[in-house]
Amino acid sequence: MAHIIVVGNEKGGSGKSTTCMHVATALARMGHKVGALDLDLRQKSFARYIENRRAFARKEGLDLPMPDYRDLPEVDQASLAAGENIHDRRLSAAVAGLERDAEFIIIDCPGSHTRLSQVAHSLADTLITPLNDSFIDFDLLARVDPDTSRVIGPSIYSEMVWHARQLRARAGLKPIDWIVLRNRLGAQQMHNKRKVGGALEQLAKRIGFRVAPGFSERVIFRELFPRGLTLLDLKDVGVERLNISNVAARQEVRDLMRELRLPGVEAAF
Repeated sequence: MAHIIVVGNEKGGSGKSTTCMHVATALARMGHKVGALDLDLRQKSFARYIENRRAFARKEGLDLPMPDYRDLPEVDQASLAAGENIHDRRLSAAVAGLERDAEFIIIDCPGSHTRLSQVAHSLADTLITPLNDSFIDFDLLARVDPDTSRVIGPSIYSEMVWHARQLRARAGLKPIDWIVLRNRLGAQQMHNKRKVGGALEQLAKRIGFRVAPGFSERVIFRELFPRGLTLLDLKDVGVERLNISNVAARQEVRDLMRELRLPGVEAAF
């Protein structure tokens, strides 16, 4: 069976699609067969990223490693069993189709609570939650005392992950390895940064996730999307000398791949 990596956060603008694309491309570059699904049926940022990549590679005559992206298949409502949810059928059919060849399947979830997202979380072997490094986004994970910054309790999203874990346990599946990525980290040790870090470490022990540094705020990420490129592709498109910011950003991708601890993967690229 393929190892399923779900990238989820119910708030938009956290870098989910950027994370998906860089993880998928890194795995493909290491020779792994990678499938991809985008469950944000409205915006489809991950799907468009891959589409841009295909178009750019075709235009430039490049053989760029890329995931095998599939849309969710259409399902005839009449074919559903009594009480069966059409979204459950569409997602399970898509995963089954990719699992014939893929070693890894990357699933990008929408920035909202949907049935598809809920089911995807229960399928996750690895769950990545990109989080902008502020208490505004920390609210996704937990409620915090406004005066002391002490964690009061888990959020609705954290409870959804807990429910997904319960479903997997009942099905006899291995536990979800949950990683929270601290994206858009500031370069300086600001007071708020330390407070967010402390709150995350406190919450990690309570509800069971690992904290990892993600991607810093960089212009390069916005420049790569229209061509479907990642930081790992720059030399393939003729960029021989990377500036300091690009070198640091590429190292962040390498650090992330190591931190994911995926089976059979060595982050040597």
